[in-house]
Amino acid sequence: MPLDQTLAGAVQGAVFGLFPLMWIVVNALWVYRMTVRTRHFDILRRSFGRLSDDPRIQALVVAFCFGALLEALAGFGAPVAISAVMLVALGFDPVRAAVVALVADTAPVAFGAMGTPVVTLAQVTGLPLDSVASVVGRQTPLLALVVPLVLVWLVDGRRGLRDTWIPAVACGVAFAVARFVASNYVSAQLADIAAAMAGAAALVAVPHARVPAPEAVRTSVLTGSRSEELDEEDPRREVVRAYAPYALIVLIFSVAQIPVVKDRLAVATRKFDWPLLDVAAPNGEPVGANVFTWPVVSTGGTLVLFAGVATAAVLGLHARVAVREWLATVYELRFAILTVTSVLALAYVMNLSGQAATIGYAVAAAGAGLAFLSSVLGWFGVAVTGSDTSADALFGALQVTAARESGLSPELLAAANSSGGVLGKMISPQNLTIACAAVGLAGREGDLLRKVLPWSLGLLLVMCLIVVGQSTFVLGWMLP
Repeated sequence: MPLDQTLAGAVQGAVFGLFPLMWIVVNALWVYRMTVRTRHFDILRRSFGRLSDDPRIQALVVAFCFGALLEALAGFGAPVAISAVMLVALGFDPVRAAVVALVADTAPVAFGAMGTPVVTLAQVTGLPLDSVASVVGRQTPLLALVVPLVLVWLVDGRRGLRDTWIPAVACGVAFAVARFVASNYVSAQLADIAAAMAGAAALVAVPHARVPAPEAVRTSVLTGSRSEELDEEDPRREVVRAYAPYALIVLIFSVAQIPVVKDRLAVATRKFDWPLLDVAAPNGEPVGANVFTWPVVSTGGTLVLFAGVATAAVLGLHARVAVREWLATVYELRFAILTVTSVLALAYVMNLSGQAATIGYAVAAAGAGLAFLSSVLGWFGVAVTGSDTSADALFGALQVTAARESGLSPELLAAANSSGGVLGKMISPQNLTIACAAVGLAGREGDLLRKVLPWSLGLLLVMCLIVVGQSTFVLGWMLP
């Protein structure tokens, strides 16, 4: 590949990493930082603590439901760190809190950071976003049925599973249904938000979730001391304001999906030939990457920015302080921005130079076994990079090429890369380090790895079997 084409492709990949990808993450994390600045996040935390005194239910509310909401807004380790700290404040042992937070941060990852992984997957593979999101939305909900039961087991073993399986199943089913509906019929960016809220609503609605926990359970599970701050009473008005940022995001994204509004937002989208980039496919036709599409207003990051401005107003944050928090967010994410832009630059060069296609042709030799191995490849990518977005950027095009060569569905294998990748998140060095640092276990990453690795491998096997089934008549009916 000529040097000028290589550099042009790399720059385009880096620009895509900045906008729309990190543009989404920065604005989403900005919303969270504003709630911390105004102490409304503490109010939200106390609100969760009052939902139930049963630590097994608290693990579902905090790690699974609220963790999914944080994954939807920020991703990149924030759900693990925040959920683990909240569980320790509720009295959980630090090791147990870290393990629960790591395992819980699986089901929501594919649609994390306002759908960033699937947006990246669609971009690097050339597949329609709706098609990719639809298939991922028919794979990961099956994980959501299992993960709440795993969390209850991690908290209290067989007794926890026996006593609280009904709330766990209700939470998982609500999460799965909402994820499926949102990803297939509403918006990929809203999939995690809708699922998190549906799961939490199911827990609140199920009577079993509100039954006080036996003292024997609390004594054996809560080995730490509960934070006295959790017993503070908050005015109802402030509780409403604490939930308002998330409601605003849902409202703005929902309005943006109305056909008239959607068309109006799309007017600002710009397309132009990328300078110095002129790559042809094997048939001599120009590839789509020669043209760069810039969705100025319709992209998720801009919609979250609108929600952030509204959040600042609702929380009573001065404009100067809000801007300062936005700049602080950019500074906090500086290394993540560098990582994502670098990975996307590499991915674009690999795709445009034909490297991904060449490897894909080789991988296609696996034949029918490719359906099983596709999730493993995504799992490996996330385990190494710590990011489903990065794994999709690196291996998405490879999966599509291999699928076409072997006669399998490109959408199925591309989705399998992302769906399998979420299960590598809990064993990635990045997430293990974040979890240890959050609960004061620095240097014990190896201990956590030994505890979560069996769950990662077990759930990966489940996902591999799901993809194999979807590639045949057994579960093929599940695909759109």
